[in-house]
Amino acid sequence: MSIVDKVLGAITPPEKDEDRAEATAKARAAASQGDWLTMALDHHDHIRTSFETARAATAPADRLSAFHALATVLNGHSLAEELVLYPALAKNGEKAHAGLAYTEQTTAKMQMAELERIDPADEAWLDKLEHIRGAVLHHIFEEEGTWFLELKEKAPDQAFLTRRFAEEYERYARGAADEGASPRAEPRSFAMDAADVDDDLEEVGRNDAGPLQMGERTRDEGDLPPSA
Repeated sequence: MSIVDKVLGAITPPEKDEDRAEATAKARAAASQGDWLTMALDHHDHIRTSFETARAATAPADRLSAFHALATVLNGHSLAEELVLYPALAKNGEKAHAGLAYTEQTTAKMQMAELERIDPADEAWLDKLEHIRGAVLHHIFEEEGTWFLELKEKAPDQAFLTRRFAEEYERYARGAADEGASPRAEPRSFAMDAADVDDDLEEVGRNDAGPLQMGERTRDEGDLPPSA
């Protein structure tokens, strides 16, 4: 197990399925038709379904196809959150939660890039997928149970958030379609020693689009807000 996997296990204690379902129901009750929260929750449903499809796949080709579908929705959703929702969360008095959100998503992207380099015929592929799934489901639980409810309650510019969240997700989706919906990783090796991984972990709070971003970059990294 890599150092990153150990960190994920330490910071992502599993919630019960009923707790996750309760958080989702609470968030749905707070959402309005067509608003940013409804869109985010719909993405979460899609992400959960994509994970289940990947878990059920056994043939290498099917695993790769499921991976690409999962990466596409994860990347588009997370990019829209990082450019629109998390800055708004910080602006409205929740800098600590915004910083943690950036950190968790960047760590998950590092893990997705590592998964891309594992032979899909290897059992290690499924093990890595399970680590990522646990981390992402915990992240979703935090968003649906606390962070997004705070944003819904505190942000005065709800219509702006809805418009911008939709714009960023759709811009990414168009870029993904142009690329053939096949996420590409940065040309870097993940055969790292412990020191290399530790160096990466020091940077997981940076707000970048991560190793698996594809499609059009919509903001320079320097324009993005620092994490708390």
